[in-house]
Formats: sequence, C-alpha cells, structure tokens
Amino acid sequence: MAKGTENAGTRCREILADIGQGRFAPVYLLMGDEPYYLDKVCNGICENALDDFARDFNETICYGSDVDAETVITAARRFPMMAERQLVVIRDAQAMRDLEKLAVYVENCLDSTVLVILMRGASADKRKALYKGVSRCGVVLESNQLRDYEIPGWISSHFAEKGLRIDPEAAAIMAEATGTDLGRIAVETDKLMKNLPEGTKEVTPADIEKNVGISREFSIFELTKELSARNAPRALKVAAHIGSGARFALPAAVAPLYTHFSRILRYGALRERNPRPDRTEIAAALQGVNPYFWKEYDMAVANYPVRKALEVISLLCEYDYKGKGGDAGEAGPGELFIELTNKILSI
Repeated sequence: MAKGTENAGTRCREILADIGQGRFAPVYLLMGDEPYYLDKVCNGICENALDDFARDFNETICYGSDVDAETVITAARRFPMMAERQLVVIRDAQAMRDLEKLAVYVENCLDSTVLVILMRGASADKRKALYKGVSRCGVVLESNQLRDYEIPGWISSHFAEKGLRIDPEAAAIMAEATGTDLGRIAVETDKLMKNLPEGTKEVTPADIEKNVGISREFSIFELTKELSARNAPRALKVAAHIGSGARFALPAAVAPLYTHFSRILRYGALRERNPRPDRTEIAAALQGVNPYFWKEYDMAVANYPVRKALEVISLLCEYDYKGKGGDAGEAGPGELFIELTNKILSI
C-alpha cells in the first residue's frame, strides 16, 4: 500500500478517536485526491462538534465557489452562542480564489471555533503560509489515491477491520469491479455484509460475483490468467465478451494488461539474474501481488520471457494509442481488443 495512503488511514483513525472523545483542533486542513478519508473526518467533525440544539446558531457550512476569505474569517472569529464551540466548514475549499488569505486567521485562530478546510481532489501549497500555519496549530490530513495494484491489499485490510477475511481472488475480483475508488469499495462492502449469511467469516469469489455484480468468468482478471497460460480459445472468448460491453473503453482495458505484463517483465528479469529468488526478491518484483497468485507468474514467465514480455508491452502501448483515437482505422474498440488479444497470443 502507498505509504501516503497507509498513513492517511492511520491518521484518520487517530483523528476520529480524538473527535469521539471530544478533543477538537481549532483548524483542520483535509486535502488530497482520494476523498474517502477526508470525508470520513469531515463527517465525523460535523456529527460530533455540536449538539443538535446548538447547530442553528453555531454551524456555518459554505462552499469555496461562494465565499471569500474575509467572509470565512468573519464567521470564524465569532464566539459561540450558548455552546462550547462553533463550527465553520468550507467544502470544496480549493475553489476559493483567495484561499491562501485564510493564513491570517490561522495565525491567531480561536480555540472556541473549529474551522474545517476541505479540499477534495486538490492540495494546499506546502510552501505557503496556510499549510505551514495549520501544521503548527491544527491538523493536516493528506490522502492520495492508491494505484490499481494496491487496491486488493486495501480491500483485504478493510474487510479485516470489519472482522472478515476475504479470499485473495475475491479481493482481486472486487478490485477489478470497483477500480481505485475507496468510497465505492466501502459502499460495496457494506452492501455485501448485509447480504452475507449470519456467522460468515470468509468472503469468497462467489460472494463477490453474487453481490457486487461482476462475473469472474468474463473479466479482465480472468483474461490475464488465460493470457498467462496462453489459453488462446478461452482468452479470445473472454476478450470478445469484455469488448462487447456497452461501456467498454479500450484504454481502460489496456491499463490492467499493461500492469500485468510489466510484472511479468520484472519477474522474468529477476529469474534471469537469479533462477531461485527468495520470497523478498519475488515480492519486490511482483509488487502488490498476493503470494496466492505467484504460481501464475511462474507460468507466465515461462510463456513470456523478457524479450516477449517487452514485445507485449510495446503492443499494449500501440493499442492504448489506438484506443485514444490514433490510427485506429475502421475497427471499433471491441474489435481492436480482440485483435490485441490475438496478437499477444501470437508473440
């Protein structure tokens, strides 16, 4: 898991624990391109900072596109009415044209105000006064998006927090269905848990197929397995099914294949240097791959040694370009995907 996001998860839990015990910082700067943890903290503050009876007079929610720094500072410098604190939240704060001017307030912030600056999909400039000021007197939470290969590990950790073990293949299938959107993964996990039989301790691929709405039989995950094995009839059948989808986009299908063959290339290069690598070396070459799937890469390297893996990667770059409108000719995206699959198998 990316260090930044792993730290964001840990920091998020620490902040929520403090909030749950009534310990609030005067300023929170929540920023980054992965909103899952940012929203959790912002929602936690909004739910716990004020009692319901105090909200009418002590809660100000505004949006960056509608306010300026002077308006926010004026609101933040008010004293609470019949309450211990007041709450000021700026959602989409990155849309404020003069956001940096909030540094003036941060330098002399009130302990009786909780100011939340929520920047979803953006970050404050760490060289400037606002970021530095919040770092000194408040709380900064930065949450960055995970890479696709890190998602199965995050899913496994997320399920573990809920007292469930998820089969590695099930985690991989779920990752394919959800992409890198942690919020969607959390929603799908909650839906799944409501439908699992009481007493379930382990989530299987069948559970994911039934409740998340993806068929393992015709998925990119299945296609990579069949390509690794050079099972041409099955690989072409899966590719045809994927390519016939109403929302099929060639670049989106090429990306996981590129990740897969990049791993094959790294692992193949390792095996050429050291025919008997230890587990640490294998884990480094197959970064993000659960050891459950390492045997598949042994087979893949036999079928696609370094030279052939390089040829496949070159081919994937070519079809990524075609999928984005470059020299695609008359063929549609689905036809190009079948053509690409056939060429990979022919290398």
